[in-house]
Amino acid sequence: MYFAALLARTEDGWEASDTELDDVETLSDLTDLAREAAAEAGGADDETVLVFIEQEDAWFGVVRVDGEEDPRIYVSDAAAAARSAYGEILLTDEMLGRDPDDAADDLDALDLDGTEDGEDESGDDEAAGSGEAVPSGPLGDREILSDLGVSEKELLALESGDALNEIADVLGAAEVLEAVR
Repeated sequence: MYFAALLARTEDGWEASDTELDDVETLSDLTDLAREAAAEAGGADDETVLVFIEQEDAWFGVVRVDGEEDPRIYVSDAAAAARSAYGEILLTDEMLGRDPDDAADDLDALDLDGTEDGEDESGDDEAAGSGEAVPSGPLGDREILSDLGVSEKELLALESGDALNEIADVLGAAEVLEAVR
């Protein structure tokens, strides 16, 4: 079970809205959704929007969009998020230290029979374990909320399940977040 919400900072405080991520396939889509939420909330173009995503007690993620700047991302448990469709959106090649050109190389390695070079038709990899593993634990910008009152140490201490409520409480947005839960 997933929960996703947008928190847009306006002159009057934080405004929350729950959001469906069904049409979100990329980080760019998610960033556009956040910017639209800022505009709908009546905030200025450079206002801060936070996207909260959690999967029950497995992991949570925060995406911060400040105006037209690149989004900043924090994921509480990258390995757990990697097993989730929504988590995969957040785990960018840059975050994982991967070269985005590797994906194109993977496509070039496909044989006409649908197997990759180095694989037999049973799907067994000759170079088993050569795939890049996603690390367990926190990944991303640990200071994503520092200027909003949640230090790196506090962020790392949060446990999935109540983390988003605790963050919202520090931001002064607990009531608006609870209203969309």
